[in-house]
Amino acid sequence: MGALLQLLPFITQIFDKVLPDKTAADAAKLRLVELAQQGDLEQLKADVAMATAQTEVNRIEAASTRLFVAGWRPFVGWTCGLAVAFKYIGGPALFMLCQAIGHPVTLPEIDTAELWPLLLGMLGLGSLRTVEKVKKAA
Repeated sequence: MGALLQLLPFITQIFDKVLPDKTAADAAKLRLVELAQQGDLEQLKADVAMATAQTEVNRIEAASTRLFVAGWRPFVGWTCGLAVAFKYIGGPALFMLCQAIGHPVTLPEIDTAELWPLLLGMLGLGSLRTVEKVKKAA
């Protein structure tokens, strides 16, 4: 419906030309704005319903006594956290220590291009949903 609001000035000019009665043209313009706003409200309601449903799923998973249900998020979080810690703290420290004692090592490279979106998404800081909303893709 956002596209409808962008086209509103052009559509209202058409109403002015097609509907000779100013009152009828104004009523049609008002109805068009109401429809656009109603569409935006429906999208907002759908977004809130989806977020509420996801929150409920998260709550149920966290309350589970089964390790594979309740433990997957902490496992992935700790794995990502350890990878970041190794990339920026442990790896360079190990490299310098090995260099200092005369045993140079080649450390594995951690691809942070794939790590950051996963970690930020788990923390709720992902941008994909925002991009989708801006592009009206979702």
